[in-house]
Amino acid sequence: MPEYTPGTPSWVELSSPDAEASAAFYGELMGWKATEPGPTEETGGYRMFQQDGQNVGGLMGHMQEGQPTAWATYVSVADADETADKVKAAGGSVVVEPMDVTDIGRMAFFADPTGAVFGVWQPKTFTGADLVNAPNSLCWNEVLTRDAETDKVFYPAVFAWEAGRPTFEGAPESYTVWELDGYPVGGMMQMTDEYFPAEVPPHWSVCFAVADCDATTAKAKELGATVTMEPMDMPIGRFAGLVDPQGAPLAVMQMAESG
Repeated sequence: MPEYTPGTPSWVELSSPDAEASAAFYGELMGWKATEPGPTEETGGYRMFQQDGQNVGGLMGHMQEGQPTAWATYVSVADADETADKVKAAGGSVVVEPMDVTDIGRMAFFADPTGAVFGVWQPKTFTGADLVNAPNSLCWNEVLTRDAETDKVFYPAVFAWEAGRPTFEGAPESYTVWELDGYPVGGMMQMTDEYFPAEVPPHWSVCFAVADCDATTAKAKELGATVTMEPMDMPIGRFAGLVDPQGAPLAVMQMAESG
């Protein structure tokens, strides 16, 4: 099981208006199995997405009207309450106050100064995803922002990240790699009107590794997803952007073979 140093994304969670439909879609697309819903009063019917018995993400239905349909990124922290203070001091806002999740951890949701929402997870008995950086599991998280300069101040103040540059050739000048103790933990892209219509707000994006980007994209279309970016080659692999049938954006990446 991976170990998550504080400041490292450790979990992703899908909020869907139709959890059953989402379970079926990702089951067909990724081969994931969704566990049975947890107790409604304690967990809100929370479910786990599993790959070969290993937890790779969470699934929950909308808890209130107007809740966005999206994949949420959680960053592991040592103290959720202390992180809330850092967020407010750095110009961000609290969306969901720190709260205990049964006996497995403590969570909160925040918005950065540009409006991108993210979660934090203070682990107790549950640390995060069992499987990452393998086919059909999480491989990258990045914030898409319309004010990269502001976020270059905010996230280092909250998570002690450093703003670095990609090590491969051909990366956009506007792309930032978030580093923690010299290790890449996420990214940031400046949103432009050329690729992101004005109505698309700043947000955190999730990317899942797949064995075959083209086959996964074609399968997603068959299952009712929308392709927002057709498969394209990048120095680090082959990438595509999707929106699932319920409206949640995601990306898939076929990692380039090393050597």
